Amino acid sequence: MTKEAIFERISFIIKEQMNKPDLEITQTTSLHDDLGVDSIALTEFVINLEDEFHLEIPDEDVEDMKCMGEMMEYLYNRVK
Repeated sequence: MTKEAIFERISFIIKEQMNKPDLEITQTTSLHDDLGVDSIALTEFVINLEDEFHLEIPDEDVEDMKCMGEMMEYLYNRVK
């Protein structure tokens, strides 16, 4: 799976979860600062990612992800 495909999937998931299909998301978009995602919404987002990509994402790894690009890179390295 390409990085672009992964980014499209995670963008779709966050837009769907937030019920904002027209939301502009880039690789530098911060879940917390730009999108206002709180800890409950972040947990739900991570669960959706785990389901989508069939893997487990430890909480420690999530804490290191500050923007959508970092999340994409993380997933790209895990789903190869």
